[in-house]
Amino acid sequence: MLKIELKDGNIVEVEKGSSLLDIAKGISDGFARSVLVGSIDGKMASLNEKVEKDCKVSFYKFDDAEGKEVFRHTSAHIFAQALKRLYPEAKIAIGPAIENGFYYDFDLDYRLVPEDLEKIEAEMKKIVKEDLDIEGFEVSREEAINMMEEIGEDYKVEMIKDLPDGEVISMYRQGEFVDLCSGPHLQSTKKIKAFKLQSIAGAYWRGDENNKMLQRVYGTSFEKKKDLDDYLKMMEEAKKRDHRKLGKELALFMIPDEGPGFPLFLPRGTALKAALMKYWEEEHRKAHYVEIETPLILNRKLWETSGHWFHYKENMYTLKIDDEDYAIKPMNCPGSLIHYKSSLHSYRDFPMRVAERGRVHRHELSGALHGLMRVRAFTQDDAHIYCLPEQIREEIIGVIKLFDRVYKKFGFNYHIELSTRPEDSMGTDEEWSIAEDGLRGALEEMGVEYILNEGDGAFYGPKIDFHLRDCIGRTWQCGTVQLDMQLPQRFDATYVGKDGEKHRPVMLHRTCFGSIERFTGILIENYAGKFPVWLAPCQVKVISVSDKYAEFANKVNEELFDAGIRVELDDRTEKVGYKIREAQLEKIPYMIVVGEKESESGNISVRSRDEGELGEMKIEEFLEKIQKQISDRENVEVEVL
Repeated sequence: MLKIELKDGNIVEVEKGSSLLDIAKGISDGFARSVLVGSIDGKMASLNEKVEKDCKVSFYKFDDAEGKEVFRHTSAHIFAQALKRLYPEAKIAIGPAIENGFYYDFDLDYRLVPEDLEKIEAEMKKIVKEDLDIEGFEVSREEAINMMEEIGEDYKVEMIKDLPDGEVISMYRQGEFVDLCSGPHLQSTKKIKAFKLQSIAGAYWRGDENNKMLQRVYGTSFEKKKDLDDYLKMMEEAKKRDHRKLGKELALFMIPDEGPGFPLFLPRGTALKAALMKYWEEEHRKAHYVEIETPLILNRKLWETSGHWFHYKENMYTLKIDDEDYAIKPMNCPGSLIHYKSSLHSYRDFPMRVAERGRVHRHELSGALHGLMRVRAFTQDDAHIYCLPEQIREEIIGVIKLFDRVYKKFGFNYHIELSTRPEDSMGTDEEWSIAEDGLRGALEEMGVEYILNEGDGAFYGPKIDFHLRDCIGRTWQCGTVQLDMQLPQRFDATYVGKDGEKHRPVMLHRTCFGSIERFTGILIENYAGKFPVWLAPCQVKVISVSDKYAEFANKVNEELFDAGIRVELDDRTEKVGYKIREAQLEKIPYMIVVGEKESESGNISVRSRDEGELGEMKIEEFLEKIQKQISDRENVEVEVL
């Protein structure tokens, strides 16, 4: 009998050669029906995998990330099988599971249209009903090449030929369909009952724009139809909230044809960013950060010292000045180290909290660009903290508290992930131990729950990531705190310690919003353009009923403007109802309608986007109300789906 240690630490005894499914049934039949995949000593395995020695076994359901990935990877195989049944001439490439779904790339002369997806879905349903066993098997590299050549799968042949000689190749079969795949998969096709093919796109083979453009179909799948319906409803809501659509409708920004990936913020969008950054500046001043501004362009020698010239050059924009190589900065940290090294430091100077709203440029492929979410030029709300090893925990706690205040101001919930030392890391065991203990200790001292990602840290140090959850359930990785043990060495950054000797400072990289542009896009979608008063690019629209009252309307407009309110005047010769509806569509927090009654009384009639009609009031009374909302930075209620 074999001894099997389960995830909860319990030990069960099973016969040698038992499958993972047998072990799950030994726990209970209900449990066995709910699990999708397992792992043996940390290696993922299909449920029909057999155990041959004492080991640790874990099981995963759809609620687990591992379960979702296998479920959706199997869904991708079912899609490919259905595609091949309907279009035998199609040549398949790759089809991984991705966040919230899957995709499959393929080469087909016929260009699929949305109506074709319905036909493929119908064929997928047939495959599910056929309850085909999904069997993994291994073959030699040569056998795999022969198998794929016989069925004309040129892209699979190319992938196999890139593998080392003597490599054992993993394949999976379901019915007549065979695919090159490392697995694991579900045991059969019958569990994939709730799925939807969503869109068709183009994708270069292996992501190289010099290669052929393939077709890509995106889809998603769930265990239960209700979960699929809820997800599709969320996606429809996301379309309505698309920041590119709202950015145009609300006149916030544009992406000019003359500069793909380089956003142009319009007056309202610039006002929105300014309000956001004013808040950022106030919070960082309270936390005793100083702010610097480093050069946009720096010479090759600096980027060689930082390592970017050798490892990141393909993402950098380079140029020559006076016959010398320069680069536009893709990151702010080397510039921060220039600032650090511009003067001598002692242990008494620490901690040094140095912030920068730094403009960076990174070359992105045109196919990856997406509104404000993926651009070629953006502003990072960077900060670099230089401190002593014994100050790490306290500084991390300060950063977490700052981030928590900021995210709560916008009503975001979030979760934290801690990523630790990867295999290809730099630095000593002692350095990593100090770094990880500092990050982990800060989280545990604060009683903060976190997800541990063993081995997923950066090669130069461990990190903490903050994942925001918006009102329609999507998560966005924004804030990050990274401990860097490489750059201080590369730049020979030092300080004089209590012992009079030179030492290396600890360097923390941290960013709260991440990219100002991307965070602005997230806010546009989260609020659906209905910004709180303090953030709204236009806070008040003054509307004159007719030309006769334009003079008083202008007076009201000027008084609000002089009081610091972001106000716009609508004195066009349009009907008042039309102007009110337009202001409502623009989601402006307050409308002041000026007509005969207001002109005579000197008061104003106020309509609130969030509270409805507020009636007539003195302008001083209105100013007191709106200025309190602005100074308190009141948030708005956002309906959570």
